[in-house]
Amino acid sequence: MIVLNLACEHGHTFEGWFGSSGDFAGQQARGLVSCPICGHSEVQRMPSAPRLNVSHLKGEKAPSTETKTRPAPAPATMPVPQTLPQDLQRQVLRAVHQLVANTEDVGEQFAEQARKMHYGEIEHRGIRGQTSLDEAQALIEEGIEVMPVPLPELLKGTVQ
Repeated sequence: MIVLNLACEHGHTFEGWFGSSGDFAGQQARGLVSCPICGHSEVQRMPSAPRLNVSHLKGEKAPSTETKTRPAPAPATMPVPQTLPQDLQRQVLRAVHQLVANTEDVGEQFAEQARKMHYGEIEHRGIRGQTSLDEAQALIEEGIEVMPVPLPELLKGTVQ
């Protein structure tokens, strides 16, 4: 089992657990690896420090300081994404999970259902769905509050 530090092109960082580096490469090539925050599938592997088991070296003497030191390697040319703090990423995911758990997905019927609730034709409830930008603007002009919330594909299913 290998744990990799990954990041999407939007700067969201996360861990991925794979059977091997080859498993990661294969899943990435098939488009199976995506960001849990935004759902974007352009994911790159980030540098990470491997965990080394050095407990057997506790009793050994430290290397001499007289040995020549090598110059530090040149920094990697990989772009460093502007990441959200991990705590903020967790809060965003928690909020999206709560939104999915406490609303009904009405799909393409979103505008119609929102209007019916606004005009008292049906009971008010939490809904989510899809509508066009023009239709969303028309809802706002009618005094119906709407807000776009992009949901990653993996969050659209059953909340676990």
